[in-house]
Amino acid sequence: MKRIEDLNDKDRQLELRSNFERDGYIFYPGFINSEEVDLIKSKIDEFIRKKVGDMPKSEVYYEDVNDLSTLKQLQRLFNYDPFFFDMMFGSRFEKLASILLNDGVQGKNIQYFNKPPKIGKPTPPHQDGYYFMLAPNEAVTMWLALEEVNEINGCVRYVKESHKYGMRSHGRTKTLGFSQGISDYGCPNDLKNEIFFPTKEGDLLVHHSLTIHRADGNTSDRTRKAMGFIYYADKAKEDREARAAYEEELSKQLAMEKKI
Repeated sequence: MKRIEDLNDKDRQLELRSNFERDGYIFYPGFINSEEVDLIKSKIDEFIRKKVGDMPKSEVYYEDVNDLSTLKQLQRLFNYDPFFFDMMFGSRFEKLASILLNDGVQGKNIQYFNKPPKIGKPTPPHQDGYYFMLAPNEAVTMWLALEEVNEINGCVRYVKESHKYGMRSHGRTKTLGFSQGISDYGCPNDLKNEIFFPTKEGDLLVHHSLTIHRADGNTSDRTRKAMGFIYYADKAKEDREARAAYEEELSKQLAMEKKI
């Protein structure tokens, strides 16, 4: 996971950054190879068997909290396993984040995502920066496909160039793991500029913290597994008190609703 030679070419760096700054996202096919994907999946399976039971409930989400087979999200894996620490820090992912943001970066989260077959819910349209509470709001989220993902099992959809127009109004949603969604999504510009990316295992999507995005639900008979990475630019300053208060209140609400 520390192979960074192909990201050291200056022309390639400029191309990636230019595309990212223009569109608000990039698609990087084959960012990791099939052997690396297999290793990650085996590490995830081992992690679920051995370590999930010891994690705080606030960092483990199920579609149905009473059915362990419906696991949908794990947070901050680098806190619990050195393999995922090495994926997050000093890695190709960190290098790419630094290139795109044109700054040093701080790794904040590495996540596991799944949308279980038939019951995996759509991800509401949102901007990650709403949760991050940064000034300036300069960060990236990466989404690494661990298997084939398309319109049937939940592909990611972006609104092109939406990162250029600031933060939209958000409101509470009923989707676990995505508590806030854009309140007025669906205007002509949203729909006209929306683009989706079918992906194969090892493909990587990266978007700016202000880029509007969503994902379909999983209506198929197969899983939809992926990894997520969040990096903040060094120049971005976090309102830690507001962030901590938000997370505490959200955990209380989810517990009251018996969702965690």
